[in-house]
Amino acid sequence: MAKGSATRATTLWVRTPSARYPVWVGAGLLAQIGRRLKTLRPGCRAVFVISSPRIWARWGAKLVAGLGAAGIRADALLMNDREEAKGLEMVERLAEKLLALGADRGALLVALGGGVVGDVTGFLAASYMRGVDYLQVPTTLVAQVDSAIGGKTGVNLRGGKNLLGALHHPLAVLADARTLDTLPEPEYRAGLYEVVKCAVLGDAVLFRLLEREMPAVLRRGPGMLRAVMARTVRVKARIVGRDERERGERRLLNLGHTFAHAFETLGGYRGLRHGEAVGWGMIAAAWLSQRLGLLSQRDAQRILRVVASVGRLPALPRAQPERIYAQLFADKKKRGRELRFVLPRRIGRAEVIEGVPRSDVLATLRDLS
Repeated sequence: MAKGSATRATTLWVRTPSARYPVWVGAGLLAQIGRRLKTLRPGCRAVFVISSPRIWARWGAKLVAGLGAAGIRADALLMNDREEAKGLEMVERLAEKLLALGADRGALLVALGGGVVGDVTGFLAASYMRGVDYLQVPTTLVAQVDSAIGGKTGVNLRGGKNLLGALHHPLAVLADARTLDTLPEPEYRAGLYEVVKCAVLGDAVLFRLLEREMPAVLRRGPGMLRAVMARTVRVKARIVGRDERERGERRLLNLGHTFAHAFETLGGYRGLRHGEAVGWGMIAAAWLSQRLGLLSQRDAQRILRVVASVGRLPALPRAQPERIYAQLFADKKKRGRELRFVLPRRIGRAEVIEGVPRSDVLATLRDLS
């Protein structure tokens, strides 16, 4: 993305029964964070920033300068942002640091980083002194278009991903596309799988754009990237607004995730980035849906081609299909001993499907190997 491009922002809104907040999408927004925060908290004078050493070294100075321009001081608390570190121990460690720094019920946390930092900060904000406010400042594509939006927070257990959590919406999400300039290529591509997911389940126009323009999206052109990010955020904001607590439609956002979480857990949260696991999960979901007669072969092939156009996926963890099938039951979306799968029905539409025969799931898992 061109470093000298003018700062322009698209403002999208998440509106749910319990919260209403903006998602700002644009390039160079870190310089405006203090001014924008003051529109939400006019009396704000200090924040506590949760970040990782790597992200803080890269973007901390710009964040501090943007806050300082509005007279806001920042204290930084740094954490390990690897998926395997996303547990209760990390939350407790950060809470102790907040207490030592004098954070009270009026504290405001800022999550500066990728999905792990955002998830942990959100869960910490939901828990500390029974709930404090926080701001999401995601620095990866997967966080900017997905995990930072919607109020889901959580940490992992050894038995599964995000099994402890809370619904706690941020004050706002500030998605500065310029932070993607230095994002390593594999991390950027991992985020694009979440973009494809949203297109498959809820935006056929976005899907056709990805079919035609994936080379431009991969080049991170500012206009193309801003358009793709905005359309993706709109899909999630629309669904979250209609189903805040995942009683129905919001489950669609888990397209590919039942498989993906099993792959991540069996791999010990190493080897596969979350978005890459979702990429594999979408392949599995498309094959399973076609096998069940729910998705046409043509649309299944279109999905597979767009997933492939993002880039070559890393290998799946070595595990027998029966073991992967057993791990699927750690997923939060199951009901009793019955799995629920989010499966595409056509480009732009997905459904939650129950009662999928075990034999069909195992056959799909064998096809992946």
